Amino acid sequence: MKKDIHPDYHEITVQMTDGSSFTTRSTWGNPGDVLKLEVDPKSHPAWTGGGHRLVDAGGRLARFNKRFGNSGLKM
Repeated sequence: MKKDIHPDYHEITVQMTDGSSFTTRSTWGNPGDVLKLEVDPKSHPAWTGGGHRLVDAGGRLARFNKRFGNSGLKM
C-alpha cells in the first residue's frame, strides 16, 4: 500500500437510540469519539415492521393533498 494516502482507521463507540453501545473501527471522527445514531435498526420502521408514517417536511404533504386531494390518493 502507498504511504500517507489512506485515512486514519481507529476505534470509535456507536451509541444506539435505546442507549446501548458497541465499539467498532472506523475512519469517522477521532479515536475514542462516540457516534450517536438518530435512526437505527432497533427503531426504524423498515426493520421493525412498524406502520407507515409520513413526515411532513415543510408542508409538502399538505400541498400534495391540497393539489391532488380529489384524485383518491390520500396520504
